[in-house]
Amino acid sequence: MGSCVQRWIKVQLKGLPRKDFEIHSLKYFYTAASNVPNFPEFVVVGLVDEVQVEHYDSNTTRFVPKQDWMNRVTEEDPQYWYRNTERLMGAQQTFKANIEILKQHLNQIGGVHIFQNMYGCEWDDETDEVNGYYQFGYDGEDFISFDLKTETWIAPVQQAVSSKRQWENNKVLMAYRKQYLTQTCPYWLKKYVEFGRSSLMRKDLPSVSLLQKTPSSPLTCHATGFYPDRAHLFWKKDEEELHEDVVRGEILPNHDGSFQMSVDLDLSGLQDEDWGRYSCVFHLAGGQEVSKRLDKRDIRTNWKTNDGAVAGIVFGGYFGTSALIFLAGCIIELILWSKKGPQGKVETLLSSSGSLMCVC
Repeated sequence: MGSCVQRWIKVQLKGLPRKDFEIHSLKYFYTAASNVPNFPEFVVVGLVDEVQVEHYDSNTTRFVPKQDWMNRVTEEDPQYWYRNTERLMGAQQTFKANIEILKQHLNQIGGVHIFQNMYGCEWDDETDEVNGYYQFGYDGEDFISFDLKTETWIAPVQQAVSSKRQWENNKVLMAYRKQYLTQTCPYWLKKYVEFGRSSLMRKDLPSVSLLQKTPSSPLTCHATGFYPDRAHLFWKKDEEELHEDVVRGEILPNHDGSFQMSVDLDLSGLQDEDWGRYSCVFHLAGGQEVSKRLDKRDIRTNWKTNDGAVAGIVFGGYFGTSALIFLAGCIIELILWSKKGPQGKVETLLSSSGSLMCVC
């Protein structure tokens, strides 16, 4: 379920422009969950440059900062956390109602369901260009999205058509949506970037390790502790990057705000005399690199160490942690976040045709 939502988010972000250290982003994820054990029915997460900065969930019913520097927001807005807590408590009820509306439209009874809203903006700090997006997904698939250029809603499924018509007929809502994405969101994004500049603009190189379960398993190059997440990890032979016999993993978040990733190399056709020609290379956006040459003595394995001792704890330590981090990452992406709207209100627009309520 988490991986499904994760894939949906990644598909939405693919078309957004990216440049090394010039594009800053503010993203909100609202997630309502139905019948998900041990998970809040409503979660909101806010991210600045991919770093979680705010959080709300239905268990705590509190909107709180996740970075110390975010407390600076109260310097000019003392009621910021209180006002948005009240607003998100209202949004929680709206999202619960929307899941029920969708279940009725799709003739669904029971089962696990996820309704998610993702919106935000990106800002190029060199050209001052901004770009915004606002979209909804249900059970990991596109449901309806706002096209900022044409100022229309796109409904890829029939069940979203009634919402599209109703929202487009509400000229006040359409004007607000455009104003938020082009002005309000970039305004707050610039403030947050300034508040957290020393943290957000840092560049941390990772530690790089070679890991292998058994002598017949692929060799994993694992890089962890790097920041930001705009990075590339690859295997090369001599000076040429390898594309065959290589499997790349996704970039995953660590608990401390840094990131990790891995890339596997199939060793089955590798001759002993060629080992020294292979290297694992980590490249951080901006030009910094870490390179680790392939050497049998450096491989940490679940099979045995170089002195013949079993090394299961070493390998399990790396990959057990990775699995937990991946799960945490899925949960984070199965989460949402929200921000200051006009007068902090949640507007509900439920028509007789049963279209979605609109969260403003």
